[in-house]
Amino acid sequence: MVTVKMLKPYYIKADENYVRIMLAYQYFSIVMEEKVYQFIPVEANEIKINRKTKKVENIDARFAFQNEKNVVYVTMTKLMTLPDFQKQLDSIAESYYFKQEVSISKVEFKNETALIIAELEKANVKRMIDRALDERDEVIFNELVKLL
Repeated sequence: MVTVKMLKPYYIKADENYVRIMLAYQYFSIVMEEKVYQFIPVEANEIKINRKTKKVENIDARFAFQNEKNVVYVTMTKLMTLPDFQKQLDSIAESYYFKQEVSISKVEFKNETALIIAELEKANVKRMIDRALDERDEVIFNELVKLL
């Protein structure tokens, strides 16, 4: 059984589409058969995540881990099956994901703005009706009542 003991990024790069979590010695370790294996950057040394879908893109990557003289290779596919790995990965990359809440709040803001404008226009028509009544202008009054 494989478990993740520690997963810390060496550094994180984010571009328009991807979050790249760069790994280095002593920042990533796993426990396998009751032995701790430290990550060594022999093959893959990054985890590439799509910022929109939040999915790992480089699932074919192989990571090397060393315990004394023993080197084992673990694929990204195998790591993705570990709940600890998923949780730690999400907590690291979460702040770099695109927030859908922001786009929803923009839509809500636009809807609220449209409602406020409609209310203001209606209040304006009511004031104009009051003015038409004060001036006893029946033609303008009838036209304004049709707008309500």
